[in-house]
Amino acid sequence: MSTLPRTPGRAVLPVRSRCAAVLRRGLWWGVLSLTGGVERRGRLPRGGCVVVANHSSHADTAALLAALDARHCPAIGAAADYWFASPWRRRICRRLAAGFPVRRGGGGMDDLLSMAGELREGRAVVLFPEGTRAEDGELGSFHRGALVLAEEAGVPVVPVGIAGTDRLLPKHGRLRSSLVRVSIGEPLPRAVSPREARDAVLALHSRTTAEPLRDSAVRRRVAAVVTSRLGLPLAFCWAFAEALSWPLMPELLLGAVCVAVPRAALKMSLGALAGSLAGGLLALQLASSGVRLPATLTTDRMRAEVRHELAIEGASAVRHQPWNGIPFKVYGAEAGAAGVQASDWLAASATARGSRTLTVGLGLAGFGLLMRRHRRHYGRGLVLLGGGFAVGLSLIVRGWS
Repeated sequence: MSTLPRTPGRAVLPVRSRCAAVLRRGLWWGVLSLTGGVERRGRLPRGGCVVVANHSSHADTAALLAALDARHCPAIGAAADYWFASPWRRRICRRLAAGFPVRRGGGGMDDLLSMAGELREGRAVVLFPEGTRAEDGELGSFHRGALVLAEEAGVPVVPVGIAGTDRLLPKHGRLRSSLVRVSIGEPLPRAVSPREARDAVLALHSRTTAEPLRDSAVRRRVAAVVTSRLGLPLAFCWAFAEALSWPLMPELLLGAVCVAVPRAALKMSLGALAGSLAGGLLALQLASSGVRLPATLTTDRMRAEVRHELAIEGASAVRHQPWNGIPFKVYGAEAGAAGVQASDWLAASATARGSRTLTVGLGLAGFGLLMRRHRRHYGRGLVLLGGGFAVGLSLIVRGWS
């Protein structure tokens, strides 16, 4: 019985390799989502291909593994004298980046040509033809190796422009938050020269870098306030007022600002926590002196429940507040009326409010990072947040009526 010969570009990659590629793509997509997001334009052609891309950061590999289709099982050409110089680097490179060694001091062409068979089976081989990371976003000269490999395997060369990785992880710099964008171009002609390939990658990179990120005018205004000198006082005053009488909890404010400016989440959360503690302490002192402030959207049943908890647990009763829906101002006022010591109250409320406020603030910051590439929809999200808060608050009040 005869069998059909394998044709170049026909996907016959092992299932194990494809599963590993899916896992790698999920891993790096998740990592980059937490550090600012990853966005892709274009797709690779069907079958094997040689991908040539600009190279300015170690994060370029993560960006390509997150953006390229897992069905191509991307393999990354890595400098043998760096990534394969020690056993632990070699394991990291092979397992997490599907890397294969390319010698830079002689023998590199043989290393590249050893991948020709996998290209014919449908794999994408990713190469950085500059041979090293570029400085200041400038593209260096392209070596011919990638083009020779593509010609030998009979597969196309595909240019890719990467933007944002030089900010995310600069050469000799620290990791920062940044949106990464990957633009995949059209396959190049078979007889393309190194200069023409470089020009195609440069054009993609320049266009991607220059393209403005779509944003929401509302988000920009919120960000301007949060990052100004008004940001921290706003968080403090909002939470301070809520601990006394204001009906809108500080988590509503954090929901708006932490998604808009994730890097300000810790500062704003700490400001809100300080305001809550200061307001709660004042509420306790006022109530102990017989002064009762208005407390809208609270009920007699809430106050009765808090009095019962305080009678049994003392100041530590406030630990129930983050979970039962009863406003913090009710606990502060009833604790003062019950004669709870200010020092005990401050210690207990710091733990209860701190766990809730910081968890909510940092969780919202993570959500903001995940949704960074969708920030043009921030205004709609703000409307949904307000609507959801109104519904939730009405259900809580009804439940305690």
